[in-house]
Amino acid sequence: MSTAKFNVDGMLLFEQPFARVPYENYRKVFRASQRNIEKELGSVLSLSNDLQKRSVADDGSLEEAVKAVDGMIGRVENLKRKLSDLQENNGKPTLDVIQERLHHLANLETLPTTNGPDFSRWADTRLDRWLVDWALRGGRHQTARTLAQERGIETLVDIDLFMDIHRIESALRRHSCVEAIAWCSENKTALRKIKESSKLRHSSTLEFELRLQEYIELARARKMQEAIAYSRKHLVSWQETHLSQITQASALLAILAYKRLYDDSRWTSLIQSFRLAAYTLNSLSTEPLLNLALYAGLAALKLPACYDHSPNVNCPVCDPNIRILASEVPYSHHANSTIVCRLSGKIMDEDNMPMAFPNGYVYSREALEEMAAKNDGKVTCPQSNLTCDFSTLKKVFIS
Repeated sequence: MSTAKFNVDGMLLFEQPFARVPYENYRKVFRASQRNIEKELGSVLSLSNDLQKRSVADDGSLEEAVKAVDGMIGRVENLKRKLSDLQENNGKPTLDVIQERLHHLANLETLPTTNGPDFSRWADTRLDRWLVDWALRGGRHQTARTLAQERGIETLVDIDLFMDIHRIESALRRHSCVEAIAWCSENKTALRKIKESSKLRHSSTLEFELRLQEYIELARARKMQEAIAYSRKHLVSWQETHLSQITQASALLAILAYKRLYDDSRWTSLIQSFRLAAYTLNSLSTEPLLNLALYAGLAALKLPACYDHSPNVNCPVCDPNIRILASEVPYSHHANSTIVCRLSGKIMDEDNMPMAFPNGYVYSREALEEMAAKNDGKVTCPQSNLTCDFSTLKKVFIS
């Protein structure tokens, strides 16, 4: 491993969701606080203006004025209690998570090289985070929670986020749009800001697709009046951008046309659209972070030789399980070739020269010397099973 200072900016490319998720959580806390303030202070302001008008017009008794002031004080005290509870139960824990994660990332700046014990500990923690992320995306929630608890990294992983995503996806599998629609309403502002992103072009109409699906289910159940009322309330407002879809859906009430709208595959599409929207909102990659890290390494190792009929046991790409991931990355580009011994997995160079059997197969000198020492000076080619004296081997010089 290199002793030079590593590229911190490059390593932080993987960490955007690590910092973004708690930020989004705190944004929700802020919005909830803002709504409470606007609601309660708006009522207080309205009562204050009304009381002032009555005072100017000399309308109303002193008792009524005192009662109105007490009401305003009660609202302010109620607001204070709500904000305090919100901060204590949601705000402070989220700020603690943000602080813990930023401290974890800031530790990178203090690490001089990648070959020290401090970096090894940091990298082990990162690997644990990636394993938890992989388990959560695969639905292995208990495994993820257990690993996080054992490693003491609960504040560094997003178990609650993925559990919430899983909860809404489970509801969609049960053919219920209520939870997903509530999620869209809760995140309406954030979704509006990013709907122009190329990543979200399909999922920017998620709310409409959910509303349309609820209408379709009413039509399927032949609840005509409810379907008509639902369309007027929730679909008409989308007619400027989705008129053709609304027209087709309306025909379901009169004729058995557009049967594809009744296809259960629409629910699968809704799950995929919701997942894409949730991931994009939190800057999460569509692939597990562990996979992305493996892609980067495999792209540097993958060679055409990894797919021949005699794989190298020391090559990660040649492993049947990892080869599935490697199939999605390009072959590595090497300006200068590196020759690796099939026996030992070590690089063959001037200090460990290639040695050729009479039939042309080449292996490293160190591996063949070790074999000869165990077999009275005899060496055997594992490819052709040719056995000969070590002294008959010839050095290979690479130009």
